[in-house]
This record gives sequence, C-alpha cells and structure tokens, in this order.
Amino acid sequence: MTILYTLKYAALPVLWSGLTLAQINPGNRPAPQLADTTAIPLNEVIITENRMQLPFAKQNRNIQIIDRQQIEATPARSINELLGHVSGVDLRQRGPFGTQADVSIDGGSFEQTLILVNGIKVLDAQTAHNSLNLPIPTDAIERIEIIRGPAARVYGINSLTGAINIVTKKPTASGASAHVYAGSGFKRDTANNDVLFNGRGIQLGGTLVGKLGRHSLYGSHESSNGYRYNTAFRNNKVFYQGEVPTNSTDAIALTGGYVSNGFGANGFYAAPGDKESREIVQTVLAAIGYRSQLTKYFSLSPRVSYRYAYDDYRYFRHDLSRARSRHHGHSINTEINGTLQTAAGDIGIGLEMRNEIIRSTNIGNHNRNNYGLYAEFKTEKINRLLLNAGAYVNYNSDYGWEVFPGIDLGYQLSEHWKLVAHTGTGQRIPSFTDLYLDQRPGNIGNPLLQSESSWHAEGGVKYVDDRTMVHAGYFYRNMDDFIDWVRMSINDPWEPHNFQRNRTRGLTFSANYRIFPGERKTTWLAGLSYTWLSPRFENSQEAGFLSKYVIESLRHQVVANLHLSTGRFSATTAARFNQRISYQNYFLGDIRIGYRFRPLDIYLDVQNIFDVTYIEASAVPMPGRWLSLGMKYEF
Repeated sequence: MTILYTLKYAALPVLWSGLTLAQINPGNRPAPQLADTTAIPLNEVIITENRMQLPFAKQNRNIQIIDRQQIEATPARSINELLGHVSGVDLRQRGPFGTQADVSIDGGSFEQTLILVNGIKVLDAQTAHNSLNLPIPTDAIERIEIIRGPAARVYGINSLTGAINIVTKKPTASGASAHVYAGSGFKRDTANNDVLFNGRGIQLGGTLVGKLGRHSLYGSHESSNGYRYNTAFRNNKVFYQGEVPTNSTDAIALTGGYVSNGFGANGFYAAPGDKESREIVQTVLAAIGYRSQLTKYFSLSPRVSYRYAYDDYRYFRHDLSRARSRHHGHSINTEINGTLQTAAGDIGIGLEMRNEIIRSTNIGNHNRNNYGLYAEFKTEKINRLLLNAGAYVNYNSDYGWEVFPGIDLGYQLSEHWKLVAHTGTGQRIPSFTDLYLDQRPGNIGNPLLQSESSWHAEGGVKYVDDRTMVHAGYFYRNMDDFIDWVRMSINDPWEPHNFQRNRTRGLTFSANYRIFPGERKTTWLAGLSYTWLSPRFENSQEAGFLSKYVIESLRHQVVANLHLSTGRFSATTAARFNQRISYQNYFLGDIRIGYRFRPLDIYLDVQNIFDVTYIEASAVPMPGRWLSLGMKYEF
C-alpha cells in the first residue's frame, strides 16, 4: 500500500507509486509531512551509489523507491511489511509483523538478493533467512531503494537478481519522537486459556545536531503472543548513526546497531515435524567510514564494517538435548570507493575485501575470503544517449575467479519518452547452511554444490511528465546451476541440489498518476502495477522431487494503491493480488486512516481487511484480519 515511486537505477519507472517522493537530494532536505505534500521536481530525486550519483531523469536501471512519505502512510510497521507492497518484490513471510521473512526479486530465490544498509553489505553467509533481521526501526528509515536485475557490476556476488538498500535518516535538527501501537486479530488462543491474540510495540528516537555533527539514536520493542499456536515473538532493537565533519567537505560516518529477535517457528522450515520449534536470532552491525573530497574532481571513501550474527534454532523447544543448532557468524568487510570526473565522463573505481567466519554446532567451523575490484564509466557526451558500463572482478577462496560485466543504456526520444536497456551477469555463492548443515531429521547440506551464475537482459520504455509516469518492460534471465532444496518424500530431510538451467522471462508494467491542485490542501495519488513471470527449467533433475522454494515463486502480481491527504486527514488504501506457481492465488487489501493534531499523529491500520486465508512460504498460514491503533508524537 505504500505509494511506491518506482525509480530506475538506470531507468524503469515504478510499479508501486505515487509521484510524491520525499526529497531525496544531495542537500538532504527534510521530507514534507503528509498533510503538506507538495510537488517535487523529478530532477531533484537522486539515487546514490557507493561511487556515482544520478538524478531520476537520467536513470537507466529499474529502481523502485519507498520514501519517508510512503513509510508514514503505509499500514506497515516493519521493513518486511513495507517490502510486501512493492511489485516485483516477493516477500515470503513465515512470521508476520517483522518476525521472519525471505525476500526475492523477479522470480529469484531469497539467497539471490543482496541486502544493504546505507550501502553497507549485511550479507549473511550462514543463511539469507536472517538477512532481514536488522536493527533498524521503521522510524529511523529515510527510504528503501530496490534495484531490480543483477547488481553485480556495482556490488559483486550474491546480488544475482537485485539488491535492496535501506537508507537511514540524517537529521537536520535536534528533537525526539515516541511511537506506540497495539493491535489484535480478535481471535483467541484455544490452547492457552482462550487468551486473545494480540501484539504491541513502541519506538523511541532522538536526534542531536550541532557543532559536533549530527547524531541519531533509535530503539524499539515489539512483542506478541502470536496469531496461532507457537507463533509468539519478542523483538528488541537499538540503532545509532552519526556524522562528524572534519572540514567543510569531509566527514566521518559512524553506524552501530543491535537486534534480538525470538519467536515460535511452527512450520517455518521443516513442516510438519517442526511444530514445537523456536528460534532466537541476534545481529550486531557496526561500521566506520570517511568521505573525503581530495580535489575538485576526485573523491575517496574508505569504510570498514562488521556484522556478527547469532542463530539458536531449537527444533524441539521443550527438549534442547535434541536437534538444536547454534551458529556464530562473523563478517568483516573493508572497502574503498572513488569517483573521478573527467572531460569524457565520470569514472568510479573501488576495491573491497571480505572475510566470513562461522562457528556452529552442526555446520562446523569454516572460513572463506572474498576480494573484489571494480570500475565503471558514465558519459553523456553522445547526443541523447546516457551510457553506464563497467565490470566487477571477484575472487572467492572457495569458488575462484569470476568477472561480472554490465552496461546500461538510455536514449531520450523526446522530452517525456525514453528507451532504456540493461544487460549484466551475476553469481551467488552457496551459504554455509547450503553446504554443511546437518540438522536431521529436518535439513542436511550438500558440500558438492556449485555456485549459481546468470546472465540478464532487459529493455523498456517509459513516459514521465509532471503528473504521470508509465513504464513497460521485458526481461530475460538465463541462470545456470540453480540451487533448490528438495526431498523425495515427506519422510526425507530437505537437501539442496544444483538443478541445471533456470530460464525466466518477465513483463512489467506500471502507471502512476498524481494530482496536486495548486494552493488547495487536498492531494490525490494513485498507482497500478503488474508483473508477469514465466520460469522454466531445462535439463533438470528435479522431476520426482518435492521442492521447498521453486513452487512458491510468483507468476502474476498486481499492486494498486490510492492515497488521499486533505488538511489534517489522510487515508491510504492498497490491494495486492499474487498468484504463485503451485499455490492458490490470493487477494489482499489494507487500509490506513490518519489524523494529525500536530505534533501528535493518530492512525488506524486494518491489514488483510477481507480476512483472506493464504500462505506465502512453506506451510505457514498467515494471519487473517488484524487491526492496529497507533500514536506518534514528535517534538
């Protein structure tokens, strides 16, 4: 329901959109409030990578944005739920309300999408099941950038089908905020004294801006007794971000966060045997970087980041002597990125080194190293043509050398019409869970797995004016050595195998319209988008196997939204239709109604308003209708 603004990293407009993006610009100006929505020139919208910046009007890749306005308007309280409102993004939740979810893009697997925080890779080498276990409350997010298609030319391995970059807010003034909410589906726990299923949460934030830079500190607590047997959860987060200037152009950037997430995992990974399972996941994220403008034409940005992940999976929560897995993962990433402006165009260069370590009770002890060297070139010197080209050279201590070339092209037909095209390659290194897990009777790994590799090409046309954005595109992805978890019968453990070639074709369409009626205070925003996917396996050995993930891929996806803001009143409604390959289709509707007293906001969310019964992942039925009431105070 987020009024998504589908931007292009290089040029595909959006699927989920209202053209009311918060101001994303080099000056980091604050986003307008919902009641004060104003038209924002498209040339002010900036997509920022590690090395280069490009305004929306010049993008040639398919990028979608969830900005601050959409985050505030959408009936969602977690990153997981926000991503569920983006067309092309397949959010397969096991635990709702941010508990646990897998995310994939355009028919890929959840291991093929790279997650970043402010450009920092939070790749989980143990398993991508935990990639979204992030220490960031939604109140700390400025925007979320979704890059569709392989991003290996920019980010390297494990961005096979795309990347999601979560950008946190940079404060412009000192202040504080408090956000509380509670909700229920008004159904009762018949196995526990007929208690009403319910949940609640609180988010607190504070900012300090002064001579010592700008600093933010956020914390949150969420808990619930669940929505069915053994689905209760408790989630605590704390997140800090700071920027300390050293002179007029340079600054030190600091990031730190911690999240502890414990939840009942009934049916999450090995149904029906895991009815009594429970999982505790903890993540620590820390980074320090420096931005330096060495000359008028050359800038350099070194950064070191660290991620610690703890995963305690208890297959039998009442008997910890059996089938318990405890994993400690460490990853250290060192990188340096540079940009050089020349008369012919801009050059981006960089080098990164990554060390991954795991110490585990049933995966074992393993280390591996990864090294990447990359360069890209952008030029506008050719009439009406914008060209981005580059390559990423990668060496992995387990899988050797790979090169990921890529090129983006955009041709301006007229003031409003543009043709765009992109092609590139990518690779996904198997996780430690894929390779070494021994969690009988539920899951076992396969140390003989090969890495996945793909080639991707897409083309499209877009139209943009002051009120309207329309995009239509087609892509083709050729993937070799695709990995899926399979078993011959329900009595066998799940085990990953390479299943030769996966060919996926896809069509995307989006149409978005906005009405900003001059000096009046009423604003209308509307969006409609559609994604069609057609995966096919060639020379596959998968016949006769039961698949854990392939059968859950989307075939049709429709996302629609409408937002109204007038005076102190605002309302957002959204609908989603999903049809998976082997599951029945389902239609979901959500709504948020808000009223602003300044500085107090009050809102009512109704999720799954039609009380639809549906499944997104494994054998986990999702909640029915759920109502939440929330209040937010800023001062």
